[in-house]
Amino acid sequence: MIMDFFAQHKTISFEGCISQIFFLHLFTGTEIVLLISMSFDRYIAICKPLHYSSVMSQRVCVGLAATSWAVGFLHTMSQLAFTLYLPFCGPNVVDSFFCDLPLVIQLACIDTYVLGIFMISTSGVIALVSFLLLLTSYITVLVTIKDHSSTGSSKAFSTCTAHFIVVLMFFGPCIFIYVWPFTDFLVDKVLSVFYTIFTPFLNPLVYTLRNQEVKTAVKKKLSNQYLNLGKTTPIYSVQ
Repeated sequence: MIMDFFAQHKTISFEGCISQIFFLHLFTGTEIVLLISMSFDRYIAICKPLHYSSVMSQRVCVGLAATSWAVGFLHTMSQLAFTLYLPFCGPNVVDSFFCDLPLVIQLACIDTYVLGIFMISTSGVIALVSFLLLLTSYITVLVTIKDHSSTGSSKAFSTCTAHFIVVLMFFGPCIFIYVWPFTDFLVDKVLSVFYTIFTPFLNPLVYTLRNQEVKTAVKKKLSNQYLNLGKTTPIYSVQ
């Protein structure tokens, strides 16, 4: 995909196109379960702090991680099970900068209405329901922390806000694209760029900048660089 950005004639093989779809839905399905797991983790930590160590044990964390990858794999295989055997006839032009399922199945020579409904039910509806569940979970947590001390409430609110920002950035474009897969909006391309580039890029910033240890380390590093810069002597002197 990156090579095609610099090529005048942008082409991709059918196998390469299917590979893009496979990994896109694999990582998407995995991240949905991971976000739900994170929401559950925050709920236990804030609403049931005395039971956190017993509930979120190492075995549970490993199980949640394994489940997320398993769900992601099953999700992407269900999307590709019917796509691989569709008859395609030209022109095979995908109006986007990468291959995605709603665009590729429109190139098939047969009526793909039933496949579109299946895709909506497995991608769009699942994303919408997951987002509503996460929204309900975070609202429950925010209502719970009202009764805590001001310091604890502020820290919990900051953590939940960071997580919810990531959830909103992830599910917003996903819901818009997959709930109406056969409509062609100009904003779809913008959301595709945001969904595949900006959201993954912002995820580490959103999470790490909420961590006090990371903030302290960054401030210390910048302070040391500033002091070292002031002590640097020039290599050349003009007289």
